[in-house]
Amino acid sequence: MCGIVGVLGHHEVAPLLVEALKRLEYRGYDSAGIATVNGGKLDRRRAVGKLVNLSDLLVHHPLPGKSGIGHTRWATHGAATTLNAHPHLSGRVAVVHNGIIENFRELRSELTAAGAAFESETDTETVSQLLRHHLDKGAKPAEAARETLKRLHGAFALCFLFEGEEDLMICARKGSPLAIGHGEGEMFVGSDAIALAPMTDRITYLEEGDWAVLTRKGAEIYDEAGRLANRPEARIQVDATRIEKAGYKHFMAKEIAEQPVVIADALKHYVAGDGTLRLPEALDFKGVDRLTMVACGTASYATHVAKYWFEQIAGLPVEIDIASEFRYREPPLSPQQWALFVSQSGETADTLAALRYAKEHVGKVVSVVNVATSSIARESDLALPILAGVEVGVASTKAFTCQLTVLAILALKAALDRGRLDAAGLAGHLAALNALPGLMNHALGLSADISAVSKNLAEAQDILFLGRGPMFPLAMEGALKLKEISYIHAEGYASGELKHGPIALIDSHVPVIVLAPRDGLFDKTVSNMQEVMARHGKVVLISDAAGVAEAGAGCWKTITLPEVAAQFAPILYSVPAQLLAYHTAIAKGTDVDQPRNLAKSVTVE
Repeated sequence: MCGIVGVLGHHEVAPLLVEALKRLEYRGYDSAGIATVNGGKLDRRRAVGKLVNLSDLLVHHPLPGKSGIGHTRWATHGAATTLNAHPHLSGRVAVVHNGIIENFRELRSELTAAGAAFESETDTETVSQLLRHHLDKGAKPAEAARETLKRLHGAFALCFLFEGEEDLMICARKGSPLAIGHGEGEMFVGSDAIALAPMTDRITYLEEGDWAVLTRKGAEIYDEAGRLANRPEARIQVDATRIEKAGYKHFMAKEIAEQPVVIADALKHYVAGDGTLRLPEALDFKGVDRLTMVACGTASYATHVAKYWFEQIAGLPVEIDIASEFRYREPPLSPQQWALFVSQSGETADTLAALRYAKEHVGKVVSVVNVATSSIARESDLALPILAGVEVGVASTKAFTCQLTVLAILALKAALDRGRLDAAGLAGHLAALNALPGLMNHALGLSADISAVSKNLAEAQDILFLGRGPMFPLAMEGALKLKEISYIHAEGYASGELKHGPIALIDSHVPVIVLAPRDGLFDKTVSNMQEVMARHGKVVLISDAAGVAEAGAGCWKTITLPEVAAQFAPILYSVPAQLLAYHTAIAKGTDVDQPRNLAKSVTVE
């Protein structure tokens, strides 16, 4: 969600702050702003909408200074207005904030009674006013920050800048990620390493409850109890944080096209040349009687697909939970079961909270993440990277298929450990997985045909997706992609559920996307498809050549994919589902990479 950046530098920071904020655009935002200290005085610039609006403002009203903080805001408390945009400035302090202050109403009432005058609707201004209150009582900046942090309940990443202090910045994190960057006589703060990559490759990640006092000489980090904490400094790979469209019109198009390469990379990472699996020794499924998988959004649909693999191939019972519901229903857990958490960012607040709950009750916590240095990765017993590389488009594409690939490998490992799979069976499954990059290249070659279909879909008000078996969660994922970026109402259903309600929606105006490889469930899916056509529904059949030949007659449109091993078909069929959403959004003229109201990294509950 919101993005934070801070710089104590040698040069004018306004351009550096704006450039760093551009690298955080992928998180999603609806306003932006920066504040600097210059000649001892605090000043700020804020604008609603895209960062270009802030850049335009700075051209006409420059903001000098070599110390500054910046922010991209995704509205929570209060609408997207200039007054609600960050930084918030109260007296001698400016604040930027990612997260939610849960007790802000109580604090606001207390501060108002003490004479504070609020100008915004945000919970964040409560923080700046509380800090100002302590400063006005004579507290030094570090003391005022410490006392302020003690009063805050909720999740937050915070960065403070002070009037009269051109060599001081204070930051803190609880629930929301924050990193410190080290330079030569310079210091930096960012929501993640991506924002800081052009300025430094030396990063220290704050742990839960940490707060830090930064000067150009370095950082003093304190834990939640106020003790000096020695947090390690890590080197990041700058190439891994590069954000470029590489000639594509949109990041989403680039990331869809990268899938054959990143999946091949993931397979090489986890499968040795002799066909054995390369996984941590501690990842042994013997004695595990149940697996609980927890995630949100697209990652949750990846776990729904993987449930079929773990149960059918490994014989391991699986429960799936949406992270935001998991810990609140207090599920019964035992040391004999494992919990597996899936997250692209590794910072998803609900998933992280669920992980912390599960860690107290299960035998082992495993995470499947794209950011190996993320909070979820660091707090897991075992963390497995999906190796998708930076994903900028808000609608996840290559991260989803890489999640599926790693989950498939995990399912094979579970099957081996539980005696459900021998070397020959493993070799067969791995051959099917290794064939996927080539098959996906073939599917990508259908982009022009899919674009032609999408121009018709763009005129629809409602669209249904149908699938059976592991194609059912892919139907839900396909519908989610379409909703996210084209704003067309879409729903994914198990094909057999059609007669239990959704068929009432079918008429000549409702396209129905049917995901149906020619597998053991194909005949049943075709039967449901015929029920749609009998009611004048417009069927788009996505199948292989044999499936299209058998059932394509009478369909409104058909898309023919290469034949693929049935168990791993969802990975291949993700490509046309993504391309349908992408080209439909293009036809409608919506913002593909940054769709309205959405954020890439959801760091608040």
